[in-house]
Amino acid sequence: MTLGAALNRAAAPYDYRGDPSVPAFPDDRPIIIFDGYCALCSGWVSFVLRHDRTAAFRLLPAQTALGAALYRHYRLDPEDYETNILIADGVAFFKSESALGMLERLGPPWAWARILRLMPAALRDRLYEIVARNRLRWFGRRDQCLISAPRYEDRFLS
Repeated sequence: MTLGAALNRAAAPYDYRGDPSVPAFPDDRPIIIFDGYCALCSGWVSFVLRHDRTAAFRLLPAQTALGAALYRHYRLDPEDYETNILIADGVAFFKSESALGMLERLGPPWAWARILRLMPAALRDRLYEIVARNRLRWFGRRDQCLISAPRYEDRFLS
């Protein structure tokens, strides 16, 4: 079982609300927590902003106090962002399940990526881990953390 699958089974929806180390935040829409310095992750956020026609997602850099608190809450390293986290309906998703959940919520044609669920989760997560582990070497690192883009300022949490 992958870390993400284990955490998804163990955590009750909205369990972070009972964690005093996690500040209160608006969780009425799905939230993507991402590495704001990673060029691949920031590129993914730009992709989501372009294709999220209904403004369904809120975005949160992992480098913020709230992002770090959520990484710690889910027992992830708050400085080595091995996965983007998707929090939807109070449930956290990790690795490939997170990525597929994001694509599905963007609607067609991106939602068609759900066909990848035919692949065993362990294999999907292994491929995800290879990219995650090499993302800074392959795609680079930004000089500044992507905190928000002025046009989308209302979509970012801090």
